[in-house]
Amino acid sequence: MTRAAPSPICPPMADKVQRVRGTQDLYGDAIARFDHVVDTFNRVRKLYGFKRVDVPVFEFTTVFARSLGETTDVVSKEMYTFEDRGGESLTLRPEFTAGICRAFISNGWQQFAPMKLAAYGPLFRYERPQKGRYRQFHQLDAEIIGAAEPAADVELIALADHLLAELGCKDKVVLQLNTLGDAATRTAWRAALVEHFSAHADALSPESRERLAKNPLRILDSKSEADRALVADAPGIDAFMSAEAGAFFEAVQKGLQAAGVAFERAPALVRGFDYYRHTAFEFVTDHLGAQGTVIGGGRYDGLIETMGGPSTPAVGWAGGIERLAMLVGEPKEEVDRVYIVFDGEAAAAKAEALVARLRTDLSKAWRSASFLRERRCEVEMLSRGNAKKDFERARERGADVIYTVRADGSPGWDSMLLDEYRVHDRTGSDPHGTGAVVGAVVMPWIIGREVRLPSASYRADYHIRLPAQA
Repeated sequence: MTRAAPSPICPPMADKVQRVRGTQDLYGDAIARFDHVVDTFNRVRKLYGFKRVDVPVFEFTTVFARSLGETTDVVSKEMYTFEDRGGESLTLRPEFTAGICRAFISNGWQQFAPMKLAAYGPLFRYERPQKGRYRQFHQLDAEIIGAAEPAADVELIALADHLLAELGCKDKVVLQLNTLGDAATRTAWRAALVEHFSAHADALSPESRERLAKNPLRILDSKSEADRALVADAPGIDAFMSAEAGAFFEAVQKGLQAAGVAFERAPALVRGFDYYRHTAFEFVTDHLGAQGTVIGGGRYDGLIETMGGPSTPAVGWAGGIERLAMLVGEPKEEVDRVYIVFDGEAAAAKAEALVARLRTDLSKAWRSASFLRERRCEVEMLSRGNAKKDFERARERGADVIYTVRADGSPGWDSMLLDEYRVHDRTGSDPHGTGAVVGAVVMPWIIGREVRLPSASYRADYHIRLPAQA
């Protein structure tokens, strides 16, 4: 009996190699904006005492099914779920909160509560790609777990507001704020909404009729024109607010006002699951077309208990890095670009020694000199072997200073001749420019020096000897 040949695991490669739909290759300005968002987030979250946490990119599928709900679009249509070789159902994370809550439960982190946690990284959803939306996308995430007070909500929202201000896009967004009340409030409001929409079920869109049975609060954020009039006439939550829930929301609003965070009330802003309580908020913009929410979050006091952990209050938000990167202006970072080229093979080892020493000493200077903290210095060696071509290549790459290393006849790596070219002469107008930054490192090594000032650049010839490393 002849057995059929097994199908190849990998199909033959297509003639044209392409990236997978809904993914992106980041380079140049795109990755600079991306890094700027992440770097700013890390700087701001440290001001608020948020500690970095990292969780796996994939989890058991039940982690997300419990947190997001079996009937949601994310679980039923958008998750990347697969069976591993051990027969376990695993899912690439579609969001951060569920994985962080799973880690809180499985590691017994309740002993450390309240915890202020921050994360960032890739997430995965099978969605229709469009501007600012990808199937592999990236988010910032901030959570406060174990704090039931309104002050935690205020601090978390203030962190997001501060981040947007530091990114320079606060004037492009509006904070929308609402409350979902406590369990009693939510139950009474939900019943009133079901009664209202059931009486007009024939006028609802097909999607909203389906939501009426599964998740009626979600009808309130329907984008269908057929639903808007019914949503406008729907009963509001304030009529069903318990005294405790009303006091909580009042405290959040007063806290935001005291912190200088502007907001507007958005009665239709909801979260569909019962474990969401009290505060819900979104920072929205009209600068990105349909993808208007850049940061969104709320309080989810019942989630950890739903997942099998102890009853634990929590509040958090997530922000799309791609969307934030589209909002920010071009990052304005002071970067001094220093290039080292060597003239002749005898100077190669000396050039490598100079590069290593420059990077080490500039790093030390950065920590000690206050004027360096607003700028960055890059040191690169070009080693194609042709000093003239390497010199021109350095100029093309935007060099501020170029050092050409020449052998001085000594056998060691530590003694060399150095030609310095300041492509942009900042010595007259900026005392803390490239000359000061690099000169602070090079000057102590000088044995002899001759300075020339041609019309195009500042030039100095040095004979230097590198001291032993400290």
